[in-house]
Amino acid sequence: MERILIKGGRLIDPASGIDAVKDILVEGSKIAKIGSGLNTDDVTLINAEGMLIFPGLIDMHVHLREPGFEYKETIESGTKSAAAGGFTTVACMPNTYPVIDSPAMVEYIYLKAEKEGHVKVKPVAAITKGQQGEELSPIGELVQYGAAAFSDDGHPVSSSNLMRRAMEYASMWDALIISHCEDPELSRDGVMNEGEMSTMLGMRGIPSVAEETMVAREIALSRYTGCRVHIAHISTKASVEMVRRAKAEGIRISAEAAPHHFSLTDAAVDGYSSMTKVNPPLRSGEDVEAVIRGLKDGTVDAIATDHAPHHRDDKEVEYSMAAFGISGLETAVPLAVTHLLRPGVLTPLQLAERMSLAPAKLLKLDAGYIAEGGPADITIIDPEAEITVDTEKFLSKGKNSPFDGMRLWGRVVHTIVEGRMV
Repeated sequence: MERILIKGGRLIDPASGIDAVKDILVEGSKIAKIGSGLNTDDVTLINAEGMLIFPGLIDMHVHLREPGFEYKETIESGTKSAAAGGFTTVACMPNTYPVIDSPAMVEYIYLKAEKEGHVKVKPVAAITKGQQGEELSPIGELVQYGAAAFSDDGHPVSSSNLMRRAMEYASMWDALIISHCEDPELSRDGVMNEGEMSTMLGMRGIPSVAEETMVAREIALSRYTGCRVHIAHISTKASVEMVRRAKAEGIRISAEAAPHHFSLTDAAVDGYSSMTKVNPPLRSGEDVEAVIRGLKDGTVDAIATDHAPHHRDDKEVEYSMAAFGISGLETAVPLAVTHLLRPGVLTPLQLAERMSLAPAKLLKLDAGYIAEGGPADITIIDPEAEITVDTEKFLSKGKNSPFDGMRLWGRVVHTIVEGRMV
């Protein structure tokens, strides 16, 4: 049985509110003891002085691409990237080929991850068969086989009636619906945020209202059905405000923000780098400020990367032809430290909640906390380390990132999954 002793780190446990320098003894897959001045023989010793000790980070929105698009990413490479980024659990989206819309596909993901994964993987199943938006997947059966949530991410469910039925069925098992909020009639052919910058660059825009109309619909349907609904990659000021009001009403709504949506504005598109092309697009400064305020006051529950790795051939083309997406697992912690922690937007406890405890609660996982007898899923971060992003060193197959060459703060030092340093 492997034993690890973490000495002198700043333990950040959002579940209990503890923020204190402690030692942590890990034995096997569990945390055996937490205290001060712990010493024991025959252990792997980690000197964590000056480090933040977080519960293992959880990313509830990643694209692992397998099966079907292994040239972009595999479960093996994607989970290796997740481990490098400090994530101990990831929830993978169903837009694979074939789509994760059957018990057999859910089982396949679990078996593949058990065999080749470096971190824990929880499959998100499709709301509709083949993500075609025409017929519901067998939601109840998929819950029984271990689907962590349901989403047609990458494809909005355009039919309000079908989404209503999905929420009614999901609510029978208190399952989470993750909604990709986009009205395709409004966003069609758009490649970046619609606004002053798109006009200057002469590119077709995606208006903020394309997201906001669907956020309003999901809130109304959640109110009507009682279903837990989660807004994926929220990106606009009005969307954040609608979620804030819905929560005040007691509607079972939650939301996540991607690091690129609190780190960059649409000004980054100037220069036409296809690495900035993402859906929803990089928004205005006003929108970015609203997302950050939402993270600060808890309107936006979680930080999720929307890790979307692509092959070079899909990105190194003219902007209008390039695929949407940013490879985000390995830059999430530095971006959060740089833009949220160091400026004082979030405290370490709040950041740990947004990146660990809140996703665990939303996905109903026994995770997101550090306690004696609890799972030994731990992320150790050096918040004072200065790094330069180098996409060529990414462990993900996807090197597509607008942060390449950027100087940031914060580095993941160790990722521990079930007592194993990965």
